[in-house]
Amino acid sequence: METLHKDTQKHIGQFVAEDFRTAAVFSKYKIDFCCNGNRSIEEACQKKGIDRNRLLDELEAVLNTSTGQSIDYKSWPLDLLAEYIEKTHHRYVEEKIPVLRQFLDKLCRVHGEHHPELFKINELFTASAGELSAHLKKEELILFPFIKKMVKATLENGAVQAPHFGTVENPIAMMMEEHDTEGERFRQIAELTDNYTPPADACNTYRVTYAMLDEFEKDLHLHIHLENNILFPKAVKLEKQFN
Repeated sequence: METLHKDTQKHIGQFVAEDFRTAAVFSKYKIDFCCNGNRSIEEACQKKGIDRNRLLDELEAVLNTSTGQSIDYKSWPLDLLAEYIEKTHHRYVEEKIPVLRQFLDKLCRVHGEHHPELFKINELFTASAGELSAHLKKEELILFPFIKKMVKATLENGAVQAPHFGTVENPIAMMMEEHDTEGERFRQIAELTDNYTPPADACNTYRVTYAMLDEFEKDLHLHIHLENNILFPKAVKLEKQFN
């Protein structure tokens, strides 16, 4: 049996990196495990007024449940993880953005008069869509290729030419700051939508749009978690081997 009650100083990001099933517990208590994963259980519970023992009991219950296989992303080679993030999460964002923008525009036209919050939701998502699109390209054209070069050099006992950005920590710091921005935008969207609960008079498009926004945020949380808590720290560690 997993016993966590002695380990209240362990960072939230570490829990989720070791077993992503714990993300559901943190989400339930509205504890940010992706952008702010570098806080301890103790710190997060104090800040939100959460019963620490109750949270730890729920985490233990999840970790001691053998049903369902949790993907061990931590064991993946870095080039494979970067490729997976790009092919899975980047493509997801690119595919869902135009659909959600179309649906949100329609909701504003049809329901905006009675639900003025839709205009703010649309504004926030449109801003997020633009920023995320640029963010993904920076990762795909600059950061991820350098991570793959480092992995290749390690396998071939080769050298890595110093990148124009100095050290991998520089683009990583920028990416993490942008992650924080998008995390905050979606916190606002979740609040405006009452955690993606459609109103009583919602049509099918309304319900589908809220369900898609909910799914989009969950995917973004996993996406950011894989980068902030696994890919980025390992890339920083790998680069130090060449110095």
